[in-house]
Amino acid sequence: MASVALMPAIEDETSQNEELIAAATVLLLREERDELEVLMLRRNSKIAFGGMWVFPGGRVDDHELGPDELESARTAAARETKEEAGLDLDRNQLLTWSHWQPPAAKDMVNRKGPLRRFSTWFFVAAAPSGEVAIDHGEIHEDAWMRPAVAMEKHQVGEIELVPPTWITLYQLAQHSTMTAALDWAAATEPARFWTKPLGKQPPVLVWEGDAAYESLESEAVGGRNRLTLHPDGWLYEQH
Repeated sequence: MASVALMPAIEDETSQNEELIAAATVLLLREERDELEVLMLRRNSKIAFGGMWVFPGGRVDDHELGPDELESARTAAARETKEEAGLDLDRNQLLTWSHWQPPAAKDMVNRKGPLRRFSTWFFVAAAPSGEVAIDHGEIHEDAWMRPAVAMEKHQVGEIELVPPTWITLYQLAQHSTMTAALDWAAATEPARFWTKPLGKQPPVLVWEGDAAYESLESEAVGGRNRLTLHPDGWLYEQH
C-alpha cells in the first residue's frame, strides 16, 4: 500500500529555517533491453528523507552558490552524482527537467519538529559510463528501475517515495526511450511545481494550472494539476 508521507520534515538541531535552500537532483537515464531505466538510490533511514528512494542529489554547497541559482544547482548536481553514485557527469550535459518548491512551513503535512525547505532543480542526462558505486553510509542501496515499475513498487508498499520523485517517475513513464526523454527536456520549458496542499482527506497537492491553486477550494471548477494521495494508490490529474 502506498506511503502517504508528504515531503517529510528534515531534522535540524538548531532552529527552524523558513528560507529556501538551493538544491539539485539528477535523473540519470539508460536503456537496458530497449527499456528506459532511471537510477534510484535508497537513503539511510537515519538521515533526511530517510529510507526513501530518490534520485542522486542534494543541497548546493556554499562555495557553489552564485548569482545564477540554476547554474549553481547544475554544478551541485554533477558533484552529488559523483559523491552518491560514483559517476563522473559533465555538468554541461545536464538538461533542466523541472523545479520544485515545498509548501510553506505552516502548511507542511506530517511535520515533526524543525524543518528546512529546499528550492530544487531537477536535471536529466544520459548516464555516463562506469559502474555505480555507493558509500553504504548516506546511500544504502541503488537500482536501475523502469519508471512504471518503480511506481508499481511504491503502490504495493515495496519502496517509499515522496511526491516530487513520484511525479517525475510519472513524467518519465510517458517516454519510451532515453532519446525521447532527453529531446522532450531540451525542447520544453521546465515545469514549476510550487506545492500547495488542500485541507482535505485523502491529502491533495496542487500546482500552478489547477483551478484550486489560488483559492485552495478543492472542488473549484477548471483545470487540474494535482496529486491525490489515496491510501491504495496515488492519482495524478493534469488537464
